[in-house]
Amino acid sequence: MKWPDEGSSTSDGAIDDVRDFYDRYPYPPPVVSLEEYRERWRDPQRRRADYHLFWPASPYREDHSILVAGCGTSQAAKHALRWPLAQITAIDFSATSVRSTNELKKKYDLTNLEIRQLPIERAGDLGASFDQIVCTGVLHHLADPDEGLRALHSVLKRDGAMHIMVYALYGRCGIYMLQEACRRIGIRAVDEEIPDLIRALSQLPPGHPLENLLRQAPDFRSEAALADALLHPQDRAYSVPQLFDFLDKGNLKFGRWAAQAPYCSRCGILARIPQAQRLKQLSLTDQYVTAELLRGTMIRHSVVAYRNDSAVRQEIRFTGDAWLGYIPIRMPDTVCLEERMPPGVAAALINRTHTFKDLVVTIDADEKRLFDTIDGTRSIGTIAQTTVAPGKTSPSDRARSFFEKLWWYDQIVFDASQTAGCASG
Repeated sequence: MKWPDEGSSTSDGAIDDVRDFYDRYPYPPPVVSLEEYRERWRDPQRRRADYHLFWPASPYREDHSILVAGCGTSQAAKHALRWPLAQITAIDFSATSVRSTNELKKKYDLTNLEIRQLPIERAGDLGASFDQIVCTGVLHHLADPDEGLRALHSVLKRDGAMHIMVYALYGRCGIYMLQEACRRIGIRAVDEEIPDLIRALSQLPPGHPLENLLRQAPDFRSEAALADALLHPQDRAYSVPQLFDFLDKGNLKFGRWAAQAPYCSRCGILARIPQAQRLKQLSLTDQYVTAELLRGTMIRHSVVAYRNDSAVRQEIRFTGDAWLGYIPIRMPDTVCLEERMPPGVAAALINRTHTFKDLVVTIDADEKRLFDTIDGTRSIGTIAQTTVAPGKTSPSDRARSFFEKLWWYDQIVFDASQTAGCASG
């Protein structure tokens, strides 16, 4: 069995195979309507939370420039709807993806969207640089992912942010087993083969490594999703150490996980194992590495990264006293459940984007009062002074512990632009 990180051919034939694959099986499949998406992103707090996920230390703005690299059939159109004052540039080497994006541009009159049929490796041909680059689910399909990342780095502004998603190695074990089986049997990415492959998957024995993924991702049984996962002519995957090495070779530095709770030793089951204290004593990088190994089913890594020479430090820290000026902003996908709570628990907070069900924050009545004060305008320091009652620990210490927990659990982001230094201390 050939693991997907053993290197790939960079021949023109391989590139042509991938282009032909996406022209025949565009994924995600083209969409007809973006009405629901547009309505959801009309919420200004949703946009503000999204902005400060990438730039906690920078003042909020909506007129930034965004490159959607490998835009697929609808991703760039969604960004153009999300950020009507921003200038969106979309590139993809698939004619089908470009055509689908152009159709959405015309339907929704997206005057802030420019579309080019162009491979990521030639991003420099755009003759422009960008505040943000979004490249999700693409680099792991390139013949040379390092070349693609270098090309994106070359068009990222010095203080820009990059959103990268690549496949995770261990959680895709079952996929690579089935890829190898398809190769040995000779199953090809052609229309007449895929329905039989779907039927074959229904016969997999209980406990097969692919079983859990099939259960968690219903769209995996669609033809486009199935082809993308099992019959793609080229992909690779990254463990956490390999991902960090990938970023380093691309002259980028890791900023944060787009969703960090699954990797955090403070969150969920990782905080409850007998070895939890030993895990917390590791460096953050080693904690992330161990979290991937302990969880075992991560199928993708989604990160925020910055140029190594960025002048603004977009870090969140709770040492020193800069954190008192952080303004917490609720993540829009957080829900607060208050019914049928056990004694001593006032509510449970859940981020609906989390796929791991153990990532639930339970809060008591005092913490619930703190949570209810989050309005996107008041700082932690102000909240602590006006909300936390005197006790054995100072109001600021209790507020710091609570808001740090919410941040690690992806319940909030921070606007830290008004502090003297986001990473002070």
